[in-house]
Amino acid sequence: MTDDVRNVLLGVIAAGISASLGWIARTCLWRRKLRRKQAFFGLPGNSECLLVVNRDASGDGSVHRHDVFALLELSALVKDCSAHAQILSHDIAQQGIGERTEFCVGGPVSNRRMAAHLHSLLPGVKVNTDPEPGPDRNAFQIGSERYRVEKGVAEYVILARLTAGQHARPVFLFCGQQAITNQAASRYLARHHEKLARKHGNNTFCLLLKVVNSQAYGPDVVELVADVTRAAQTPVPAPRNSHRATG
Repeated sequence: MTDDVRNVLLGVIAAGISASLGWIARTCLWRRKLRRKQAFFGLPGNSECLLVVNRDASGDGSVHRHDVFALLELSALVKDCSAHAQILSHDIAQQGIGERTEFCVGGPVSNRRMAAHLHSLLPGVKVNTDPEPGPDRNAFQIGSERYRVEKGVAEYVILARLTAGQHARPVFLFCGQQAITNQAASRYLARHHEKLARKHGNNTFCLLLKVVNSQAYGPDVVELVADVTRAAQTPVPAPRNSHRATG
């Protein structure tokens, strides 16, 4: 074997070893990234989760198209985790908290399971469900702060990751003032889940997001207003009854 042939063979072998090491390194990084994502969403491989969908507040029994888009965003996240999703209407989803990961979409008016989650897990959040038109319709009350709807201009949505125990699967809430804000929150989670996982780990959090100028930008321009976890988990004191002195 000549020196030239030997050098060529050694070069080929070195290139093969380098490519193999690079492939192994990329595979290890991908697997570690996948495990972190699965842990954050509570979705190990081949596990099952629930997508709980609301009904359009118009009362015709349909699902609003923006909520359908939100489900598509969430379904892609579930698939990326090598898990499986079951879609259920809010009025037939009857399971405890923590058995399976749950993604719950819609406000308490159109989603009774969302109403139950807010009552049990986020007692500091109050949503004005008055059907009569008015400036406070669908407004959020979180602690002492109130957030009103400016339709098409500034609309708010709660994005929360909640757990009922150390080993329980999480519940993700997408509770918006308008259907388009539910889609905005699901897209925000899809884009920022790595950042959220680094900041919050696998712990509970509750974020208030604002969808800006949805009439022009749709669900794409979203601002983080505040982390309202503490206020949302703190029950609002019941108002004191006032008594007039008599006699």
